[in-house]
Amino acid sequence: MRWCVSVGAVLVAGAIVGGDVASIAAPSPKSGIADARDSALSVNVELVIAVDVSYSMDMDELAIQREGYAQAIVSKDFLQALTARPASKVALTYFEWSMSGDERIIIPWRVIDGPESADAVAAEIMKMPIRRGSSTSISGAINFAVRLFEENPYRGSRRVIDISGDGPNNDGDPVTGARDAAVEKGIIINGLPIMVKEPSFATTDIENLDLYYEDCVIGGPGAFIMTIKDREKFQEAIRTKLVLEVAGLTPKGRIVPTAGNEPRVSCLVGEDKWRERGRR
Repeated sequence: MRWCVSVGAVLVAGAIVGGDVASIAAPSPKSGIADARDSALSVNVELVIAVDVSYSMDMDELAIQREGYAQAIVSKDFLQALTARPASKVALTYFEWSMSGDERIIIPWRVIDGPESADAVAAEIMKMPIRRGSSTSISGAINFAVRLFEENPYRGSRRVIDISGDGPNNDGDPVTGARDAAVEKGIIINGLPIMVKEPSFATTDIENLDLYYEDCVIGGPGAFIMTIKDREKFQEAIRTKLVLEVAGLTPKGRIVPTAGNEPRVSCLVGEDKWRERGRR
């Protein structure tokens, strides 16, 4: 099942609420990955944060998004969620993406196990210069995240990709193929569709980005989206989403159709709009 929720409608359980770029290219495969994971450090969850920096994101959105993740990681809610699970550790990596092949790791794999390690990660996120990319390849981001899991030296009971974005896939492979391949590996993909601006004819933005994320992007047991339609709710949404992911919860909300059903929005809408733009 997959779920969706809007910020302001989320109720989190009481136990939960109460530099340089490290890498540009995708990591290369290594031998002995399975053996390494057998002896890996145990954590509650392996979390990949995949952050959209495509050109449709304005500089204000990019700054708010970056600050939102940094503040979420050091928040009391996040640290309380961390201790609510037996392992009390989260293995986390954070990268920014735009077109296929433009994925840059900001935070390599790190373990967060308390305030000190959370502060260090948040400070490192904030010190990196803000950048903008070009087109939008959600499929490229998902594929890159999967490769990060394969080289991850930690082992968690869950593997989660937390992916944000303000538009549909318009570059690289179709998004549904990347999603399905990740889900087949036992990976959960949650989404943060950003809908704070009116769609423009000059871009490939769409009106129903939340439905697109529900039907074309997210997947896996308990996968959910959290829609942002108000800039003022940006940081609150990111914090709540990370708390739910670390705690292994899904928000209260309505059930949405599974990936096997007919999408309510074409999963190739971004590619179609990109081609139409090229013909003008």
